[in-house]
Amino acid sequence: MTDNGDDPAVPIVCEACGTETTVPLSEVADQLARHNENRHDGEEHAEVDPGLKSRIQDLAARDIGLLE
Repeated sequence: MTDNGDDPAVPIVCEACGTETTVPLSEVADQLARHNENRHDGEEHAEVDPGLKSRIQDLAARDIGLLE
């Protein structure tokens, strides 16, 4: 893990095994891949928290004018 205080924390969850953790944004992709590979034979079960994903999608859509 990095020790960069400026790197925002991102919640990741895995409903398949009931785990939830927070990791630095710069490590999200690696952590998700590692969890899914080690725990679920590569099947994509762990993901960024669905509520956060939805909020980011809304902000991006608003930013590019899709909600007007």
